[in-house]
Amino acid sequence: MSTMSMPSQAIPKDDARPFVEYAFVKGHFAWGYFWFMFAIIGGFLYAGQFLQAYLLPGIEWLSPGRVRMIHTQGVAYGFIANCFLGALYWAVPRLTGQRVTHKYLGYFILYAWNALTLISVVGILFGEAQALEWGENPVWIDPVVLVGLACAAAQFTPALWKTKGKLHYVSIWYFSGALAWTGLVYFMGNFGPEYWAVGTGGAALTGLYIHDLVGLFVTPIGWGLMYYFVPILINKPIWSHKLSLLGFWGLAFFYPLQGIHHFLYSPIPMYAQYGAVVTTIAIEIVVTTVVINFFATLRKREAFMVNSLPVRWFYTGMILYFITCLQCSFQVTLTFQKIIHFTDWVVGHAHLVMFGVFGFWIMGMIEYLWPKVTKAGEWYSNHLSHWSYWLMGIGLIIMFSTLTIAGLVQGYLWRDLAVFEASISASVPFWWARYFSGLMILIGAFITAFNMYKTAEMGRAK
Repeated sequence: MSTMSMPSQAIPKDDARPFVEYAFVKGHFAWGYFWFMFAIIGGFLYAGQFLQAYLLPGIEWLSPGRVRMIHTQGVAYGFIANCFLGALYWAVPRLTGQRVTHKYLGYFILYAWNALTLISVVGILFGEAQALEWGENPVWIDPVVLVGLACAAAQFTPALWKTKGKLHYVSIWYFSGALAWTGLVYFMGNFGPEYWAVGTGGAALTGLYIHDLVGLFVTPIGWGLMYYFVPILINKPIWSHKLSLLGFWGLAFFYPLQGIHHFLYSPIPMYAQYGAVVTTIAIEIVVTTVVINFFATLRKREAFMVNSLPVRWFYTGMILYFITCLQCSFQVTLTFQKIIHFTDWVVGHAHLVMFGVFGFWIMGMIEYLWPKVTKAGEWYSNHLSHWSYWLMGIGLIIMFSTLTIAGLVQGYLWRDLAVFEASISASVPFWWARYFSGLMILIGAFITAFNMYKTAEMGRAK
């Protein structure tokens, strides 16, 4: 297989502006981690209601249903989107040899995006949510979000287009795709079912939106950043550039077609449901080629898994990505859906991909970049960083495993027409395990927050 390193571009000679805007990397990471803490506290509170342990009973605007919505919205738009923007501010100039469009646009995006997230959270808590999965943002927020996405595209796309050289590195392909796709996906999912498509047509668009938000926004930016960071950290070019492009085009072709697998056994035409099943299985083949590429790159550099915590975060996320896609290729079949639909299996699967994959990748980026952008040079405590990794990693595995088993227990009880209360009683031990694992993740998150704060203090003291 051929190897290819990332393109080396000459840094522009004009030093009037920093080549990499450290303030934006730091700002988006700080805000992103704030929303991460906010979201997982909400998730922890929500999990308590299953055990009659909800800590805020009787308060309408803090009712569990609303807290659950800000948990998912906080993760998607507050945590993941913020941190990915911060990482793009680091990676895009270094990949392309070009500065981002303008620092004032950067300040606008930073403040406006987090203001929108805050307004959306307040709107949801006060009962303004939409009845749309992953699109619970108040309806009056949606046009402004599209403006924000257009600003993000305007900030990064010109630098990507100006990249010199005949052969663009695969990260540029992923970033360009995500910046072009995300606004279209958001428009389709939030405006189509609301104003034009009704009934099964609206459900079909909703299914596409749910999955394309992951597959055409989070996934391409996440994999693009992995193709940037991993070769740098292990000091080795990616194993195969051709295989990396196969992964990109496989994602672009198959991912938009699989969203309807969220609505199997629905009135949506069966040809669309079968097509979603086939393309979901095809994605697992594409993902396998990507994972092979990265592990072949790691060959003879395995020591980095032990010695480099960012690399460990990255590769743990890759392993979990392979597992979640393998699981998905089975769970979307009609046979599996008879058992697991509406069960905790789906909840475990969602946590594995959103936190175990993209959340872990973000944690690795923070581990690598935070001491640099705060000018500290090193972490306040490496021991705390390792404690956070193990608490979050073990906590997530416990959560995923127990919810997966709980889903099977629930599904088989429902299949056998047991009374619904029997499935609740059988689920309680698993819900306690989920609660305990959530506490582990929460403690790990607080440890990292403290470590980030003390590290930033070290940088200010220099």
